[in-house]
Amino acid sequence: MTLARPPAHPFDLRRLVGDVRGIHLADAIAGFLFSASAPVAIILTASQQGGLAEADIASWLFGCYFINGLISLVFCLAYRQPLVFFWTIPGTVLVGQALGHLTFAQVIGAYLATGLLLLIIGLSGWMRVCMSRLPMPIVMAMVAGVFLQFGLNLIFALRDGAIIAVPMVAVFLLLSVLPRLGRRLPPVIGALVVGILAIAFTGDFNLGEASPFILARPNLYVPEFSWTAMAELVLPLAITVLAAQNAQGFVILEAAGHRPPVNAITAASGIGSLVAALFGAISSCLAGPVNAIISSTGDRERHYLAGVIVAVLSLLFGIFAPAFTRFMLAMPKVFIAALAGLALLRVLERAFVISFGGSFTLGAVVCFLVTVANVPVFSIGAPFWAVLVGLAVSWLLERGDFKTLAAPPRDDNPPRPDAP
Repeated sequence: MTLARPPAHPFDLRRLVGDVRGIHLADAIAGFLFSASAPVAIILTASQQGGLAEADIASWLFGCYFINGLISLVFCLAYRQPLVFFWTIPGTVLVGQALGHLTFAQVIGAYLATGLLLLIIGLSGWMRVCMSRLPMPIVMAMVAGVFLQFGLNLIFALRDGAIIAVPMVAVFLLLSVLPRLGRRLPPVIGALVVGILAIAFTGDFNLGEASPFILARPNLYVPEFSWTAMAELVLPLAITVLAAQNAQGFVILEAAGHRPPVNAITAASGIGSLVAALFGAISSCLAGPVNAIISSTGDRERHYLAGVIVAVLSLLFGIFAPAFTRFMLAMPKVFIAALAGLALLRVLERAFVISFGGSFTLGAVVCFLVTVANVPVFSIGAPFWAVLVGLAVSWLLERGDFKTLAAPPRDDNPPRPDAP
């Protein structure tokens, strides 16, 4: 068996509710607000790049929140760990670029192929082997190149909408400088609140015609399987799930004293991706930042309770996705740009540090440049070629760095850090 079996324990709803403490509720709300603020802004940016209709965006959000909420609820209760799933943020940025020359149906076809690939990797137990053979500096250089525009958009927002963007950045910096205060109110959440207050002050809020639908009416899409879309998106999307999202979540949870079931999580990412794709939603993954928030305080054995609360909130968000979509679309573009840029600032920093701080640096530089140039070849987007060209350059000129790559054991049940 490559999948870790969940521990056997009876389900007692009364005891489950009784075990919830205020700290779990506070952590869950903070984690959920993080997922429902800047990540939603990133989805809006990507969908608007492709000219998607409001109904398409609402269906996308339904798939992201409702489907992943169900998976999170099952995993948190089954494994008694904070295992919250959402969607790949780097992949969303990647898809936003692809929607400029691919149809939504072609992108959905790539979602389904990515989900199948993730499921095969999870069931086969290849997750750790694949991760060990892939040079992270080159992969993260591609991520840095994709994210760069979001950092630039933050600067442009300060130029074009200073009355909204400047207070958001100021509060973000203040909460980052004061860590004790920042733990109570995460910097991104503080920027969100101040941004909404600034919008209320300026009156720059255009709700337009009220949507006739408040509850979700998700679309079911017929995919189109295009070789161009497959070549451009499947491998990069799978890499963002495995390397940029799930791997981060594994490290965070292991540092908190948990032992996440690696292969089971990878397989669940595949299943979630397959189901969510039918509603137009991008690939599922383990949510590193959210799991970091809900596992940061309190008794380790009860961290999963905060995960259960986040899962329930996600289900509710998915059910009311049309109302939230209308609200976010009414916000000025500078607010969305500033919020997304601030949310990705640390991620962009981490991508640069990993890319250029050690081995494979030349391959990473070439990968970054090819990604930023954004020149498609054979109608296939630049990020795909960037990884291939970066790998080729490193293989030719940095061959010694490949000797540092070694496959770890294929064990989905590593011992706890405090195990004897």
